[in-house]
Amino acid sequence: MKKLISILLLASFISISAIAQSAGIRTQAETAIMVDLSSDSLLFEKDADMQFSPASLTKLMTIYIAFNELKIGNLRMDDEVVVSANAWRNWRGKGSTMFLNHKDKVTIEQLLKGIVILSGNDACVVLAEHISSSHEIFVQEMNAMAIKLGMKNTNFTNSNGWPNENQYTSARDMSLLAARIIRDFPEYYPLFSERKFLYKNFTSNTRSRNPLYSRYPFPGADGMKTGGDPEVSEFGIVASAVRDNRRLLLVMGKLPSVAVRGSESQRMMQIGFRQFKSYPLFKKGEKVDSAEVWLGKELVVPLVVDQDITLTLSRSQRAQMKVTVEFTQPVAAPIANGQAIGKLTVSVPNAQDRVYDLKAGSAIEGVGGFGKIGAALSYLVFGSAGAEK
Repeated sequence: MKKLISILLLASFISISAIAQSAGIRTQAETAIMVDLSSDSLLFEKDADMQFSPASLTKLMTIYIAFNELKIGNLRMDDEVVVSANAWRNWRGKGSTMFLNHKDKVTIEQLLKGIVILSGNDACVVLAEHISSSHEIFVQEMNAMAIKLGMKNTNFTNSNGWPNENQYTSARDMSLLAARIIRDFPEYYPLFSERKFLYKNFTSNTRSRNPLYSRYPFPGADGMKTGGDPEVSEFGIVASAVRDNRRLLLVMGKLPSVAVRGSESQRMMQIGFRQFKSYPLFKKGEKVDSAEVWLGKELVVPLVVDQDITLTLSRSQRAQMKVTVEFTQPVAAPIANGQAIGKLTVSVPNAQDRVYDLKAGSAIEGVGGFGKIGAALSYLVFGSAGAEK
């Protein structure tokens, strides 16, 4: 049977992919995506699979691999690394820099801050050489990790994003990577919220380039990375912010200037928090419906969801939301607790339907021989599928 049910959005948690272009949202970015990570909801996308040059957004993969090495114990924050002649010779003063010198002894923590805060190209190469013995091998590991994370439109040729025609990504891929950094490494992610780092006495590069920290302030912003190629006037950003227990992740690429990147980041974050709200739907284990039981010691089995489900929607989407449940009954006993019985589907305008399993909320034993006879008679006379009590 298929049933449309009414939902009062007063209690707890679903993930809805809401494409907000139809709601009139526009951006100067040629490619963009905005996600509510708190409910795994896609709020907006614009040509999110378009390939573009990531520039320094590349460093997010370098950071991801380094964080992973820290987590599994292959690195420690206080490990010291000696700057190689290769890294110094090829990257001194080349683009954004941490000002590392040949034979400098620098800790992993300093290198990470040099990448996250200062966007140091030299720091990326030094870290890559330390992790993988050579920069080339590290790049292979970057691409292997991209595949593992599901990044389908990404290829890396270096660890820091220096322009190369064979180095590309997409807004959707960058959102996947950024989300994994936030979720996989909560112990290290706070590095992104640091706004200043001084290496030795090099005061010419000490502050974060995140525009939401300074010229275009956005309360709640806590990372992540900017990138750009001034020679072709293309700039991008991955930004995250938290307000009211919601975390939004914004990725934009191919913006025309640094100033537009800053103003658009601020404006899009404001839209994300103002025009979209999170609406609780069901709590994990909450009863959604019930199904009749055939030849069981109970007449009905409760149907529950096995996860919190929350919607992040615009007001118009919320008003037009539909929730349907579909299952076949009666369900033959015995029934195991947690057994999949049916499906719950959530539909809203301009969004992909989300489908969830409905599961048995309790175990129900089958009846014996005489019980089966009684149940059959009961069903024929009264329409009940269970055993007589």
